[in-house]
Amino acid sequence: MKAIALFLAAAPLIAGAPVKWEHTLKAAQTRAKAEKKLILMDLWAEWCGPCQYLKKKIFPSAEGQAALTGVIPFDALVQTRDMKDLPEGRALAEKYRLQGFPTLILIDAEGREIRRQVGAFETPAEFAQWVTGK
Repeated sequence: MKAIALFLAAAPLIAGAPVKWEHTLKAAQTRAKAEKKLILMDLWAEWCGPCQYLKKKIFPSAEGQAALTGVIPFDALVQTRDMKDLPEGRALAEKYRLQGFPTLILIDAEGREIRRQVGAFETPAEFAQWVTGK
């Protein structure tokens, strides 16, 4: 019995818990400063097919999760399904000159842009390579 309980308690550690996404820039910056990491800002829209592809196929993949552990992922929803702008998302879209969805931007904890990708990656490996810079 004790062995089963121990296994069940350790299972999330063995499987690797999913990466924690932040939902405000302030929270992402606080974590980035504390953990000394860059922020991966995902500017996206609910109606955007390539955005959904990233969320369903690329980010949750083993390679995607591994790459995301090296950054602070920040989910910045800009537009809802009915194309209504959300205030923080719109402000970020303006500040970072959003030109299309999805846009992924690596920024430092102060908000300075390192690099960007407009459009979805085709494979988790491409995404991981871009995030890690390798």
